[in-house]
Parts: sequence; C-alpha cells; structure tokens
Amino acid sequence: MGILDGIVGWIAEQVMHILDLVNTSVLGALGCDMAVFLRYFPAARTMYEVFTATAIGIIMLMWVWNLFKNFGLGVGSEAEDPIKLSVRSVVFMLLAYYAGNITDLALKIGGTPYEWILTSSLPKLSFADFNSVMLTIIGVCANGAVTLIVLILVLILAWNYIKLLFEAAERYVLLGVLVFTAPVAFALGASQSTVNIFKSWCRMFAGQMFLLLMNAWCLKLFLTMVGTFIANPLSL
Repeated sequence: MGILDGIVGWIAEQVMHILDLVNTSVLGALGCDMAVFLRYFPAARTMYEVFTATAIGIIMLMWVWNLFKNFGLGVGSEAEDPIKLSVRSVVFMLLAYYAGNITDLALKIGGTPYEWILTSSLPKLSFADFNSVMLTIIGVCANGAVTLIVLILVLILAWNYIKLLFEAAERYVLLGVLVFTAPVAFALGASQSTVNIFKSWCRMFAGQMFLLLMNAWCLKLFLTMVGTFIANPLSL
C-alpha cells in the first residue's frame, strides 16, 4: 500500500496545483473589461465595424420601406407615423453608430462592483494546502487507504470548482459577443415591428453582466470557505 499511497498522494497534490494555476489565470482575466476578449478574438474589432455599417444599412432600409408603405402603397393605417418613424430612425442610427461608447459605459458601470468583489480582502489561499489538511483530518478519523479517500474528495472539489470557472468564462464570452454585435441590436429598435428584439437584447445584456457578477461573487465565497477551512480545519 505504500507505493499506492504515494502515487495517489502525488496525483492529489498535482490536481490541487493545477487548480491553483487555473484559479489565478482565469478569475483575474474575467470581468466586464473586453481587453481579454479582444486579445483572444482580435477579429471582433474589425467585425464590429462591419456590424456598424450593416446596422446603419438596416435602419435606412427599414426607414425607406416603412415610408414606402405609407405613401407608395396607401396602407398608412398599418404603417408607422412618418414623422415618428423618421425621428426614431435618426435616433437609432446615432445609437447604432455610438453603440461601442454606450456599451463601454454600461460595462464600466457594471464592472465597478465586479472589481470590488475581486479586490476584496480574503484569507491567503493555496489549494495545495487543502490536500495536506484533508490528509491530516481523514488520517485521524479513518484507517486504511486514507490517501485514496482524499483523492476522491479532491477530485470532486476540483471538478465542481472548474465547472464554476468555465461557467464564468462562458458568461464572459457571451457578454463579449453581445458587446461587439450591439450595433445590429440597436438597429432593430428603429422599427416597431422589430423593437421587441432590441428589448430582448437589452435584457440579455443586463442579465449577462449580472450573472457574471454573481459568478465572481460565488467564486469568492468558495475561496473564502476553502481558505477558512484550511486555516481552522478542526473547528467545523
């Protein structure tokens, strides 16, 4: 059992070191700042200009089509008021053009509490210490293949924590997609027939920022729990 215990203990230690590496590299990179998104997806900046031009084209097309329905086809009862339509089209054309500034302002507002959470003071934490603590506790309470039990617990902890990190990364990527396709979403608000799509995009954008904030909060709670457990393992 000595060789087996050594192998199992080494595997558990490496798993915790990997968890330390993932935690320090992923958690700090995520947030409401799109710098990391642009670093890994540099084409998004170029494609943003394409989306902006497409959005302005969509607004102009819907503007002309609705005016044509009013004056060309004689079905004004089913179309929008020409004056309101024109004002609405001009406003949303400006919004689509400055969509980047608008989303940057929203990200700055949403990123403030995110930074507060990330910079909050926490106990010094090393996941590698968790393995030693578990070995000590289980060694007192159990006999036999103690390291095998520790390995199972460590793998369960690591798997659930990595899933939480991946969920936060998924939220971040989806938020980046919403940010760099924002001009098209603003373009859909220029017409009454498509304004519900624009409203849905606004709800999704705000929801993703909130969920990203909640992911960071949950991760910090988890880190606090692990740090407290490592500091006082026998007080539970």
